[in-house]
This record gives sequence, C-alpha cells and structure tokens, in this order.
Amino acid sequence: MVEQFVGNWKLTASENFDDYMKAIGVGFATRQMGNMAKPNLVISVDDSGLVTMKSQSTFKTTEIKFKLNEEFDETTADDRKTKTIVTLENGKLVQKQTWDGKTTTLEREILEGKLTAKCVMDDVVAVRTYEKDS
Repeated sequence: MVEQFVGNWKLTASENFDDYMKAIGVGFATRQMGNMAKPNLVISVDDSGLVTMKSQSTFKTTEIKFKLNEEFDETTADDRKTKTIVTLENGKLVQKQTWDGKTTTLEREILEGKLTAKCVMDDVVAVRTYEKDS
C-alpha cells in the first residue's frame, strides 16, 4: 500500500548522510548544501497509480513521478542520471538507482508514524527520519 506514505513529511533527523553522499560520489560543496538542507518530502498518488515524490528544500526541489515496478530515468538532486525502479517490498518503498555501473538503494518505511529513509551504498548506510507535517 503506497497510500501509507502519502502526505507532507519534514526531515527531523539525519544520520551518516555525509558518508552516504561521499560513497555515491557527491562532491564537497554539494555535500555541504545537502547536509544543511532540511527537505520536506511530499508524496502523493493518483487514481491510475502514478506516484509523485517531491523533495523541497531551500537548496533544491526535485520531483519524480513513477509507477511501481516500472523503470524510469531520474536526474537526482546531485545531478546523477540514473535508471530507477521503485518497488513495494514488505511494506517498504524500495527505490533502486543504477548509474555508471553503480547501484544505490533507498528504502522508505513507516515506523511508529514516522517515515524513515534508509540510504544504502555498498557498506555505507544513512538513515533519515521524517515526521508528518500536520
């Protein structure tokens, strides 16, 4: 059920994100911005099952639209051009990005009413926690 993810979420905690950005190849200046940004995540889904995920911060706003299990082209906030597929596995929204022979996975799930995003690149894991914006 994608519906549980729908809403406006604000970032409240971020662990190890700098190391994760380093692992995926983000340069120093962009990481500085990325570490300071406190993005809001806005997730919606329409009647046809098209999911829109928008990340808004003072630094940058990015938006992706996708259907589950269908690969699409994504340009990430740090300007990577990736082939991305999003699946629903055990209640988690799993976003897999592939570029230049590399792969990273972002697992989003709802735990105790909060949305956690686990960002995994090789053996580096970052966890970002969002709370629903009332």
